[in-house]
Amino acid sequence: MSGGTIFDKIIAKEIPADIVYEDDLSLAFKDINPQAPVHVLIIPKKHIATINDIEESDREVIGHLYVVAARLAQQYGFAKDGYRVVMNCNEDGGQSVYHIHLHLLAGVTMGWPPFANNSPKQVG
Repeated sequence: MSGGTIFDKIIAKEIPADIVYEDDLSLAFKDINPQAPVHVLIIPKKHIATINDIEESDREVIGHLYVVAARLAQQYGFAKDGYRVVMNCNEDGGQSVYHIHLHLLAGVTMGWPPFANNSPKQVG
């Protein structure tokens, strides 16, 4: 399998995960370090390292990840109350595993901004 990340190993069932959803395109499992009462990671089975690596041909699988997020929100019963779906990109964006993934977070009222960094970088 391309990539060799921990997520690739979870997809290949080489390491265990608390899987809550699986289909031909995606896999969803509980985060081992939850940041909310509900924290599920939704990953494509196709290895795509970062958002920057998404190609036009990946539109279906990327859209599918959001369909799975909405389906899980309904299944868990928090769709009406609300939830957050986040995809981080690279180090400054908070990405720690280089296989794209959605974080589905719920069960608590989310605040804004979602970062604690008091010294923003100059951009541009």
